[in-house]
Amino acid sequence: MLYYLFDYIERNFDLPGAGLFQYISFRAGAAAVLSLIITITFGKNLINYLRRKQVGEDIRDLGLEGQLQKRGTPTMGGLIIIAAILIPTLLMARLDNVYIILLIATTVWLGFIGFLDDYIKVFKKNKEGLAGRFKIVGQVTIGLIVGLTLYFNDSVVIREAKPSSTTSIGAIQPEQGIRVEYHDVKSTKTTVPFIKNNEFDYSDILPFIDHNYTWILFTLIVILIITAVSNGANITDGIDGLAAGTSAIIGLTLAIFAYLSGRVDFSSYLNIMYIPNLGELVIFCTAFVGACLGFLWYNAFPAQVFMGDTGSLSLGGIIAVLALAVRKELMIPLLCGIFLVENLSVIMQVSYFKYTKKKYGEGRRIFLMSPLHHHYQKKNIHESKIVTRFWIVGILLAILSLAMLKLR
Repeated sequence: MLYYLFDYIERNFDLPGAGLFQYISFRAGAAAVLSLIITITFGKNLINYLRRKQVGEDIRDLGLEGQLQKRGTPTMGGLIIIAAILIPTLLMARLDNVYIILLIATTVWLGFIGFLDDYIKVFKKNKEGLAGRFKIVGQVTIGLIVGLTLYFNDSVVIREAKPSSTTSIGAIQPEQGIRVEYHDVKSTKTTVPFIKNNEFDYSDILPFIDHNYTWILFTLIVILIITAVSNGANITDGIDGLAAGTSAIIGLTLAIFAYLSGRVDFSSYLNIMYIPNLGELVIFCTAFVGACLGFLWYNAFPAQVFMGDTGSLSLGGIIAVLALAVRKELMIPLLCGIFLVENLSVIMQVSYFKYTKKKYGEGRRIFLMSPLHHHYQKKNIHESKIVTRFWIVGILLAILSLAMLKLR
């Protein structure tokens, strides 16, 4: 909103500094600061309100050290995360940008699904929360919307260079003497890490099928990614500060990808895909990172508030849609390695337990407890040390993901 206000002021009045709002870097920085201020300033008020309403976490006794001391800690703190993402975005970003619209829709929708789950657990005293099938329906619904929009919306394009025999605006003259012309084209290309020619088109997966039906395959992939990453973030949110800190690291990395891919000069230098209109996503990303870091003010050990499914489902969904928008979704197993390992630890534990129970008559376990962070808690490692080490691994994965820009 402020972008349009200052754009009008700059065009009609000679107000010093009004032109700053034309710069993505300025608005991104302002969004990050505002997001931090919102979470830190109003987070305490939310915590006190949740305590008055007795919106406390009902902790199951899993035999973990210090676990029962957390009983009654306010939950549904994800509300402050969502507010700290949406308010700066609405104020600083261009609201006619298709990527911004998709991220706002994802945040609100998955936040609402998570809120319903937390509400049923807390107020209806149902430990199971929202039935799993309804969560899946909600995730599939937003995945369907995102997939169809990314495929069919005319603003979602990439810019490609093609040889040209005629002079045109924006054409360049390479050293080889061949004139090329840039065109914005609809494409389902994405980035594949570790490969020399690191672009891959989803339409090449099923070459024997008419390309008119590629949208079905693409949308199914989008649904799968959003569902998997949002559930991964949900599972990771098991000890103080783990999900928020990990999400902040991933969000900052995706902000860098968005900034580089949204600029002609940097994308040309790095020989990566240039995606018009993508730069505006940096503002959403910095608001996202600011919200996660601000939430850590109260969620770091010992936590004064938990984000609940209200926060974790929306964080995972946001990360998935961001990765899809910057066309780095195939890097999710690397960039979101913490989420992946946490998910896999649960799948492996449950699968192996069922297999051994059927074969030997009693279930056996791979880990002392799953998800993986609980395994380390069972080994008597303090949860703050577990979280710090997971963050370090997350930073290493983020650095490796950024290195993929040149390592191919």
